[in-house]
Amino acid sequence: MSFFRVCLMLYLIVLTRAGAAGEVRLAVASNFLAPVQVIAATFEAESGDEVLVSSGSTGKLYAQIVNGAPYDLFLAANSREPERLEGEGLIQPDSRYTYALGVLALWVPEAGDDVAADARTAFATTAGRRVAIANPRTAPYGAAAEAVLKDWNLPASLKARLVRGENVSQAYQFIASGNVAAGFVALSQLLDPKRPPAGRFWRIDKNLYPPIRQQVVLLKRAAHNPAAEAFWHYLRSAPVRERIAAFGYGLDSAGD
Repeated sequence: MSFFRVCLMLYLIVLTRAGAAGEVRLAVASNFLAPVQVIAATFEAESGDEVLVSSGSTGKLYAQIVNGAPYDLFLAANSREPERLEGEGLIQPDSRYTYALGVLALWVPEAGDDVAADARTAFATTAGRRVAIANPRTAPYGAAAEAVLKDWNLPASLKARLVRGENVSQAYQFIASGNVAAGFVALSQLLDPKRPPAGRFWRIDKNLYPPIRQQVVLLKRAAHNPAAEAFWHYLRSAPVRERIAAFGYGLDSAGD
């Protein structure tokens, strides 16, 4: 094969690759699955790139990343795991920022209008019955729920009634299925128009638990992936931030 033909073939390969759709793989904390599916669909329509989403607890996704899982971005439910990945040299420099502030809520499906207006009193109506929370060891919303229960100074016997889901999505399912009387979930899960919650829910005072700074990082694997970098920027755009707020999250005005 002549040198000219080799050069021509290489040029055509580069040209084809330049026009091909990209692919970005996301590891997403379970509480943010519904919002990211909407955001990803819009991104795909606008960019032509494909977004593949894997969801789970922040702790388990972190473990997968450390063990070589092929993700490009990690949308965690806290700042701890992204900070750890940064310290371990597994992310792109200066790629860590807060994309949302998580909001904790108490959901009591059987509650009627006669139930007290505050969450602490509403929780008292579940006395003797099982309550769901996400696993505090791997899920930030579970750790937040644990902090609230501690602040409320509830009896030690409560521990026997707690049902711990692997993540906040599983805690939600425990409540929705009727297997438990109530539970602590992400406010965003209760604002999903596709599945309006039964009963009532209460937004928990943010002063009762540490801030849930949900951070995103661009992983080392994405170093030469334009689609991944584009999604990282897209997540920070004003229209997407407005959509995130509409899903029941707070926004960090500092953006750090």
